[in-house]
Amino acid sequence: MTGAGTVRHDRQARAVRLGPRSVAALVLVSAVGVAGFGWPLLAPPEASVNAHSQDAPWLFAGVLVLMVAVVAATISESGLGPKAVAMLGVLAAAGAALRPIGAGTAGLEPMFFLMVLSGRVLGPGFGFVLGSVTMFASALLTGGVGPWLPFQMLSMGWFTMGAGLLPFPDRLRGRAELLVLAAYGFLAAFAYGAVMNLAGWTFMNELASNIAFDPDASVPDNLARFVAYCLATSLGWDGGRAAVTVVLTLALGTPVLKALRRATRRAAFEAPVAFERPAKQPPPRDRAADGQ
Repeated sequence: MTGAGTVRHDRQARAVRLGPRSVAALVLVSAVGVAGFGWPLLAPPEASVNAHSQDAPWLFAGVLVLMVAVVAATISESGLGPKAVAMLGVLAAAGAALRPIGAGTAGLEPMFFLMVLSGRVLGPGFGFVLGSVTMFASALLTGGVGPWLPFQMLSMGWFTMGAGLLPFPDRLRGRAELLVLAAYGFLAAFAYGAVMNLAGWTFMNELASNIAFDPDASVPDNLARFVAYCLATSLGWDGGRAAVTVVLTLALGTPVLKALRRATRRAAFEAPVAFERPAKQPPPRDRAADGQ
């Protein structure tokens, strides 16, 4: 139906569409994050950074806070309007409220499945902001503020953004989509645990354990130590997180995805509006002239 005031919307709305500046800022903060997390496995033993192996994570934590703020501000400039802000607040509050339910016991963290589904529907840009804000809000709620918080914010931002980068967001539906999301949630839950282990692994004293970070060891040796550290300390925790994410995604994924997509369509985030002019009508005929 066309006419004056006719409005057409995109079939699939996205809360935040990443522009060139947003992509550049996101790549930059991710690069800083990779350096902040992975420097123990990236720096050779003779590197000077190893002399500060105990205080380097604190430095990176401070830098990450600033970089996450820069990315959030840049993404907001690219179109995070009032409706998107409202959606962001609702989902972040819901995720923050879900986190204390399991209190992280045995990896029972139901917030992860909500982050997967939200990132899938609302896209990678919104997903990165949502993951970071949700982790910050949940830390305030649970009293989990500390030097590890920037690492958690960045890790959750990556986790949620990854769901938005999964293929076929407009075509894949039904059981196949749930299986893809469940598989991603399963693998990403272990990846999240491994990344967070890197943030705390370097604080262990190498004299206390043979799986602790050793600044004098080679990179392959430290990699073997890190794998052993993950298997010994967090495998069960990460497995519980992965299992809960898969179960909740398969059990509740269909109604939650429908609700998120319905809310996105009604909010019409960034939907381009086009007003079509009505077809021109012929001028009215002069009846008096016709009678002559």
